[in-house]
Amino acid sequence: MSLKTNPGNYFEDFRLSQEIVHATPRTVTEGDVALYTALFGSRFAVTSSDQFAADLGLLRAPVDSLLAFHIVFGKTVPDISLNAIANLGYASGRFGQPVYPGDTLSTTSTVLGLRQNKDGKTGVVYVRSVGVNQRGEMVVDYIRWVMVRKRDLNAPAPETHAPELPAAVEAGELAVPFDLHAKPYDTARAGSPHLWEDYQIGERIDHIDAMTVEEAEHMMATRLYQNTARVHFNQHVEQDGRFGRRIVYGGHIISLARTLSFNGLANALNVAAINGGRHISPIFAGDTVYAWSEILDTIALPGRTDIGALRIRTVAAKDRSCHDFPYQDAEGKYDPAVVLDFDYTVLMPRRA
Repeated sequence: MSLKTNPGNYFEDFRLSQEIVHATPRTVTEGDVALYTALFGSRFAVTSSDQFAADLGLLRAPVDSLLAFHIVFGKTVPDISLNAIANLGYASGRFGQPVYPGDTLSTTSTVLGLRQNKDGKTGVVYVRSVGVNQRGEMVVDYIRWVMVRKRDLNAPAPETHAPELPAAVEAGELAVPFDLHAKPYDTARAGSPHLWEDYQIGERIDHIDAMTVEEAEHMMATRLYQNTARVHFNQHVEQDGRFGRRIVYGGHIISLARTLSFNGLANALNVAAINGGRHISPIFAGDTVYAWSEILDTIALPGRTDIGALRIRTVAAKDRSCHDFPYQDAEGKYDPAVVLDFDYTVLMPRRA
């Protein structure tokens, strides 16, 4: 049997502080942007209009923050999560330089922690992945942890080490590429009159709209990011798996939820940070995704009067509208409809 193919890393293959250079740099194109829009229908003005973006001090319309995230994430899959059972969570995610069509992205990862599970069949791997552009400038830097199968159940368990993770990215760590001093911000073109000062801590917003996930679309999206995880593509194998069918890439639901959040948060210019996040339960083709958001914090940025930040929790639910904000009960158990609990920070214009 040839040894030239890559079976992916199993839990016992990872080592603490191991550095992994991921294959296949990716040049982002206008076609990627058009396909991302076709898949999710995002309407945020700054990523839709070159002129609108230029009025905010950018070169042109940047790539959606989450498209950049997915491309960087996709590079890591063959080495980190090809043999994963589930991607468990995110933390300490920061977005740096805006990404434009023509930029080339590449990714490296460092193993931060390892913990074998009690069943001895799987373990949790914590990694920090950093995506950079062709100039070596950081575009995305985040931590995630993933449950990975063991190849050899008799392989000794590594010493347990779980990294300490911050609850949120600090205001001083947020990259702010926008400059709103040159021209008044056009709320009519942006699609909402509501700016940073109009949001209150504890406020909840039902985004009302919904999208049904189609089989072809979620697989096309995952291929767009060059994510090779078998659980998203191989029905021949997955028919004998836990669910009997392919599961939708969790990032697909993050992008859907962000797109739905336009109705209520249209002036959120970009995702500046990922503070934390969990995929609560799987999504399958045919499920319909709704979302609601809660304002966790309103953050004044050091030295800036034109831009503020909102820390937001967006919760996505399947096959259930969110007018009553499904979340957790008194014991912390999630409502059965909840599929995503995503804590992130966006930048938003302030009133002049």
